[in-house]
Amino acid sequence: MKFLADQDVYAITIGFLTGLGHDVTSSAQLGLAQAKDSELLRVSHEQERLFVTRDRDFGALVFVQGSGPGVIYLRLLPSTQNAVHVELERVLTLYTEQELQASFVVIEPGRHRIRKLGLGAGPNANSIAEPD
Repeated sequence: MKFLADQDVYAITIGFLTGLGHDVTSSAQLGLAQAKDSELLRVSHEQERLFVTRDRDFGALVFVQGSGPGVIYLRLLPSTQNAVHVELERVLTLYTEQELQASFVVIEPGRHRIRKLGLGAGPNANSIAEPD
């Protein structure tokens, strides 16, 4: 899968995704470290990359726009990063890139929530998953 990492994503998380074989570009690599949130989403969408962030404000932004790239919001602290990485890897195996491109996903230790983006989301668009 292809990802654009926000400037607030830890380098260890970028390394984790790269180690899993994913194509990860950081906003800094693109000269967008100081870019507005809407610009980051636009670039991510244009490059067909999932946007990874630790900034909760992207949730409101993608739902106001009603479309755009898929967003993975990591609720992560240094003390919880291993548990969040385990759940992130689980999400990346449970869902296809196409499904994630049309979703806002919140990942936290031991669980995740996924909400479909866009007009066709419907009443069953939300789900919470916890390990079996």
